[in-house]
Amino acid sequence: APLDEEAVSRFRSKYRELFQTSGADDPLYESVSAGRRHQGFEHWLPLFHETLETLFDYLPGAAVMFDHQAEASLQARRDLIAEYFTARQTISDTESGVPYHPVAPDLMFVDADALAKHLKGRAISDLSPFETGGLDLGGVVARDYAEVRVDPNANVYEAVVSDLKSYAAGGKRVVIAGFSEGSAERLKGLLVEHGAPPLRMASGDDVKQGEAAVGVIGLDRGFQIGDLCVITESDMLGDRMARPGRRRIRPENFIAEVSALQPGDLVVHVDHGIGQFMNLETIEVGGAPHDCLQLNYAGDSKLFLPVENIELLTRYGSEDAGVQLDRLGGAAWQARRAKLKQRVKEMADELIRIAAARELKTAHKFVAHEGAYEEFCARFAFNETEDQLEAIKDVLGDLQKGRPTDRLVCGDVGFGKTEVALRAAFAVAMEGKQVAVVVPTTLLCRQHFMNFTERFRGFPVKVAQLSRLVTAKDATAIREGMKRGDVDIVIGTHALLAKDIGFRDLGLMIIDEEQHFGVAHKERLKNLRTDVHVLTLTATPIPRTLQMAL
Repeated sequence: APLDEEAVSRFRSKYRELFQTSGADDPLYESVSAGRRHQGFEHWLPLFHETLETLFDYLPGAAVMFDHQAEASLQARRDLIAEYFTARQTISDTESGVPYHPVAPDLMFVDADALAKHLKGRAISDLSPFETGGLDLGGVVARDYAEVRVDPNANVYEAVVSDLKSYAAGGKRVVIAGFSEGSAERLKGLLVEHGAPPLRMASGDDVKQGEAAVGVIGLDRGFQIGDLCVITESDMLGDRMARPGRRRIRPENFIAEVSALQPGDLVVHVDHGIGQFMNLETIEVGGAPHDCLQLNYAGDSKLFLPVENIELLTRYGSEDAGVQLDRLGGAAWQARRAKLKQRVKEMADELIRIAAARELKTAHKFVAHEGAYEEFCARFAFNETEDQLEAIKDVLGDLQKGRPTDRLVCGDVGFGKTEVALRAAFAVAMEGKQVAVVVPTTLLCRQHFMNFTERFRGFPVKVAQLSRLVTAKDATAIREGMKRGDVDIVIGTHALLAKDIGFRDLGLMIIDEEQHFGVAHKERLKNLRTDVHVLTLTATPIPRTLQMAL
């Protein structure tokens, strides 16, 4: 969003008009009014502009084509936007006293009425997966095992093995296609375990009649043509989703060039402390021009830092509202550095003490049994990343040590932290122990509950949720079930931290986004985690959480 004088004036006017507030004691309003970028201020983008433009505005008269799943995807997206807006509306400001006014979705996104208006008068085509023409080579689509997947009394691998034997008896060549070498090997082991004849990895077109083999082929749907039958991973397990790899960003490259900084950004100089970047200037030193960054400090002091020394700077990592600049040559920054060094020393001493105490404690050993565990993993609709597999391996290794673990899994949103938690929960729940998943919001609780319920369908594991979305009658029944041991996995908000909550045999506690919990809640979590395994998931760990997990 722009922060020029006209945009700021427009924001102030629209903000007061829309939310009927003067903006007093509102960090967002005050930051934008002062021309500073407030964290997350892009969520109020419509207030900075007269109107928001869409792709349709840049392509007038262009034809529009819709995928056959477009309507369902649009509705799902609208529902998600509505859920997020509702969750943001319910944010309580009674504790912090900080005003929070979310913008309505119809101002930010293209709703159904606006979409219909944009499409009026355009040529529209609907794409379909069903072909209406072309050359018929006599092939047919392979069997889709969707009806087996949803049947709680059936097993998809047993159904595939039955078909493999039938195809082999008919003299057909069968190829089981996986998306990657790892998934192909996993399918091979699962099918053999469920009664399939020995399977080998196919190498080109070398499958003989009456034989079945496994190969790495990127096909979404299988087919039959002549004596060849191809069954894909998607046919058996449902649609798989590929996640593109992301380029790693090293911390030392966070500020690698001047273009990464904007005028007004707060930076930290290793020797002089917090300053404000103003611009790039060329100054003459010793008769030669030098490109320097102008940094302003308290008392109208200026520091000109040669661009070749930009590695001395790092971004100021917290919200910049109300930040006080340091003084050049002052003692405050050096005092803070000395205090921090002392605090680091104290943290190190505490870590050593905690590590020694953990070594003396014992906890139940949990081992993921290969057969059922492989079936559970196969339901994951993505290809695991290397880091994800490493995290899963480390977490499962922790559970097997026989000592209470306190593992922190840190990763950005959408990088698969929940899958790590799911597999840890599976290992614990299948051993007869209980799992508690604590989340900060009702929306996240509902999402986790739906995800856990879907993944554990067909396994002897009961999943329940405890939040304000649950009726008082159901909540009472769930609490009683937790105490009796009838509930194996419970997912809840702060309600799980109430004093009347009890477990029959808690083995693992999973904490999602711990930084959002208050001090009282953290103290309750600290008491709960004494003798159980703890797995914390976060995208932005607070120092205390990071310290406890080291």
